[in-house]
Amino acid sequence: MLELCDIEKSYIGGTGRVPVLRGVSLRVGPGETVALTGESGSGKSTLLHLCAGLDLPDAGALCLQGRDISQTDDSTRARLRRGTVGLVFQQFNLIPSLDVAANLAFQARLAGRHDPAWQATLAVRLGLDGLLDRYPEQLSGGQQQRVAIGRTLAAKPALILADEPTGNLDEETGDAVLELMLALVAETGAGLLMVTHSPRLAARLGRRAHLKGGRLD
Repeated sequence: MLELCDIEKSYIGGTGRVPVLRGVSLRVGPGETVALTGESGSGKSTLLHLCAGLDLPDAGALCLQGRDISQTDDSTRARLRRGTVGLVFQQFNLIPSLDVAANLAFQARLAGRHDPAWQATLAVRLGLDGLLDRYPEQLSGGQQQRVAIGRTLAAKPALILADEPTGNLDEETGDAVLELMLALVAETGAGLLMVTHSPRLAARLGRRAHLKGGRLD
């Protein structure tokens, strides 16, 4: 599904080149859930952005379904994001002018995989079936994050990348949202790579990869 081999990434800072990732290798298979942990500034979000094709590594191979996306152009990576990868962020990133139903359908329509029956199932499972005609500003934070998760899953991605998906929620709401996401991921067989700063949440995923000093422990 996803395989990283000796990934290196640096940025230019005021004192010159600053290495962030130093030879990171990681694999996420179908149906596997992996928590990516590490201190603030350890490179977790950088690694996730590379996996999504939003940025390119300086060295190493980053393969998605057997294809090295670090060797492809921007438009190809954009197509892969639409068709293969689903993104869930700490910021909900819903479209304020669209109601819940349209937000849920948005990514699936872009990917050419809109399935009304699957969307209806997701709405029920996520407790959104009574909120379909509401707009994001009319929802609580937990409800908005459930819409964001539903939007991602509606497109039936092979891989889900989640960056602190419960970071803006209180503990009880965050736990409930994560439980729903893990249950739905298990049902679809998608791989999940989730960035989290919480060892408690990381323990709920299948395994943990810890970034320290630009390397995985």
